[in-house]
Amino acid sequence: MWIRRHGRGMTKTLVRRPEILDWIEAVVGAQVPRDQPFEKVLKDGVILCNLMNKIVPGSVKRINKKGSNFVLMENHAAFQKAVKAYGVPEEDIFQTVDLFEARNVKQVVKSLMALARTCQAKGYTGPVMGPKMAEENKRNFSEEQIRQGRDAQISLQYGSNQGASQAGLNMGKQRMIID
Repeated sequence: MWIRRHGRGMTKTLVRRPEILDWIEAVVGAQVPRDQPFEKVLKDGVILCNLMNKIVPGSVKRINKKGSNFVLMENHAAFQKAVKAYGVPEEDIFQTVDLFEARNVKQVVKSLMALARTCQAKGYTGPVMGPKMAEENKRNFSEEQIRQGRDAQISLQYGSNQGASQAGLNMGKQRMIID
C-alpha cells in the first residue's frame, strides 16, 4: 500500500500489490505464485514478458526462462522496450535494478499501473485495472470569440471594494529592528 500526494492536499490512493498480481493473472490467464514477495515473483521477468505478449502478441520475441542473472535481466530489457513501443511514457518505466535488486519496487508498481492505463487508452479489450487515462478535448475558437474573451471585463475588475482597506490593522507585536 502506498500514498500518492496531489498538490497541497493529500489524496490516499491505495494500490495493493495483490491487485496488480490479480490483473496480471487475468490478462495472462495463468496463476501467479503468491507464496513469495511481489518483487521475487516478477524478478526473472518471465511473467512480465508473457504479460506484454498477451497485450501485444509478438512484442517480446525471446523469453529467457533459465540462465544467469544477466540472461534473466534481458527479459527486463525486452519488457521495457515493448512497453515503451506500446506507448507508456518513458518516465513511468522502471529500471532493471529497481526490480531485479528490489531497490525501488514502488517504481515497478507505478510502471505496471501506467501500462494498465495505457492499455485502456489504446483500446485493449481485456481486463482493466485503475483509472482510465484522460483523453484530449481540443477546442477551436474563432478569432471573434478570442477577441471577445480578451476584451471582456470581469465583474470583479470594475466594482468597488466599498472603501475597505487594511489600514490600521494590527496583528500581534510590531516588528522592531532592535528588540
